[in-house]
Amino acid sequence: MKITLLGAAGGEVTGSAYLVQTRTASVLVDCGLFQGGHRAEELNRAPLPVNGLNAVVITHGHLDHTGRLPLLAKAGYTGPVFATQATIEMSSLIVRDSAHIQTQDIERVNRKRERAGEPPAQPLYTLAHAEAIIKHFKPVPYQQAVTVAPGIQAIWTEAGHMLGSASIQLIVDDEGKTKRIVFSGDLGPRNAPILKDYEPFRQADMVFLESTYGDRDHQPMDETVEEFTNIVKNAVSTRGKILVPTFAVGRAQLLMLLLSQMFRSQRVRPFPVFLDSPMAIAATEIYRHHHELFDDETLKYIAQRPVEGDLKSLTLCVTAEDSKKINDQPGPFLVMAGAGMCNAGRILHHLKANLWKPETHVVIVGYQSADSLGRRLVNGEKLVSIFGEKIAVKAQVHTLGGFSAHAGQTDLLAWFDVIAPSQPRVVLTHGENPQREILANLILERHQLKPELPELNKVIEL
Repeated sequence: MKITLLGAAGGEVTGSAYLVQTRTASVLVDCGLFQGGHRAEELNRAPLPVNGLNAVVITHGHLDHTGRLPLLAKAGYTGPVFATQATIEMSSLIVRDSAHIQTQDIERVNRKRERAGEPPAQPLYTLAHAEAIIKHFKPVPYQQAVTVAPGIQAIWTEAGHMLGSASIQLIVDDEGKTKRIVFSGDLGPRNAPILKDYEPFRQADMVFLESTYGDRDHQPMDETVEEFTNIVKNAVSTRGKILVPTFAVGRAQLLMLLLSQMFRSQRVRPFPVFLDSPMAIAATEIYRHHHELFDDETLKYIAQRPVEGDLKSLTLCVTAEDSKKINDQPGPFLVMAGAGMCNAGRILHHLKANLWKPETHVVIVGYQSADSLGRRLVNGEKLVSIFGEKIAVKAQVHTLGGFSAHAGQTDLLAWFDVIAPSQPRVVLTHGENPQREILANLILERHQLKPELPELNKVIEL
């Protein structure tokens, strides 16, 4: 059996994709988009292995795990794409949005190319390609073995990372021998609001473990909520504007829950809040249909009163015109807009309009890839470029790592502790090199298992 790492390897966090090949079958685990910088664009255009591909299995809907799926359809793939029902709904939303962004971006690029007398460029894929792959999604239950290809079964179990997220165990019959390969997918932190905690597998011959935060733990959630509350109170008292670059799926819903709690407890008097993301609005609707995936604490909270009952001051901004009106009004207000890494989307317009004002607060609530504008803000750069214009960074930039949807070091190790007694080969992916090296050393000390740290396109034989 061969497993080829087609993404999220060699210190690369995004682009998750693993090709599993036996003598009788070929299965792709995730098919994510590379994000951040010009190298990502080049990597995304590399051909995908469609010939002989029997099936695709998806851990969860985030773009860095699903964003290259339309390229499979573009290349002629017509086989099944297996995922949990909530992941299918989220993935459909996300790849459609991605196709829309690809088209918009290429139109902007081609206007410049036309003025320069250059031939037009082509988008990575179109909405038609996204729709073509969506037709092949097939829902699977949690905790039940599903035959996905000849000699290969798959089991999905809760990963606690986003709505519908899962770790996947492939049970492979390879020339009469049964092998179990586990892909952690992205793991969520334990005891986080809204979602249930992850459920580890107990047995594997090989484990592919994410290592995004393999070097550290996040600030505890209750401390992070307190810090967020204080930022909000301070901004409201000075009539400042709060800009939150927000991942549309997961982070937006968490922030709305926290604002609901602030208003319900009367710690903060209601003030204008804008959800400036059509995708986040649609994702919130999907959350409403999947209460079966919520943890007990959240179910109890919404049974008392729905979150929207506390958010009378929330405005949903669907159109571009809705978005443009936001900056015409005085503070205080809070705006949640994508993209979460500030590498595209409506948040760029809000940052351009407000980043140079000292009374503005920018609240970073998620992972920022190495080449993103978000990472430059986190790193304290005082001058950034937005739409080709230099913007001074005079706003107060707050980094709240405790809101991360990724497990920190302790939770990664706790997940692995359960499967470690089966003595699997360990492969660390989905992390920058310093992070995965630190996690590798801890796993070696703790379990006497030496993890492998493969490069991109590495072929591992099992």
